[in-house]
Amino acid sequence: MIIGVLAVQGDFEAHRKMLEELGVNVREVRRAEELEGLDGLVLPGGESTTQLKFLQNEGLAPKIKEFAAKGGAVFGTCAGAILMAREVHGPAQESLGLLDIAVRRNGYGRQLASEVRSGPTKLNSQPLEMVFIRAPIFEKAGPDVEVLAEDRGRPVLVRQGRILAAAFHPELTNDPAVHKYFLGLTGKQAWAA
Repeated sequence: MIIGVLAVQGDFEAHRKMLEELGVNVREVRRAEELEGLDGLVLPGGESTTQLKFLQNEGLAPKIKEFAAKGGAVFGTCAGAILMAREVHGPAQESLGLLDIAVRRNGYGRQLASEVRSGPTKLNSQPLEMVFIRAPIFEKAGPDVEVLAEDRGRPVLVRQGRILAAAFHPELTNDPAVHKYFLGLTGKQAWAA
């Protein structure tokens, strides 16, 4: 199994480390041809407008859409979730439109409002630790979007087919549950749920 991590800006190294600890081969992705042969792709947190501009300038945006359309698993955290949303507010911006959600950027507040919380999830019976850093709010989810975790009555972890999005940063915890769930979405036998 090979999982790509968009390695442009943001917390891509934390994702790489967690995936490697799970025994997965990781490829840092900065060019369109580096998507070839991947089983899944992680779009990390960071700054969504900076990442989107890079994806557009390097021709990665249409290639990521093509990767997802062909059944590739894609996981976005925080800014990565914003990149995947159908609709983005606060302010509005373009996106890849891979996931039928509407998001509000920095919905949980600015950097000073960042915090760690825990709550129930559909992934397992243990509470999930959630690190919110300038996190987006998932305002609306389409009918085909499954809510896997909520915080204060709002979805914070959602899935649509092989697309997974978290408003928080699971890579900044010691709990690999979200990454394991994502690996299961690849359809690879060793990780199938």
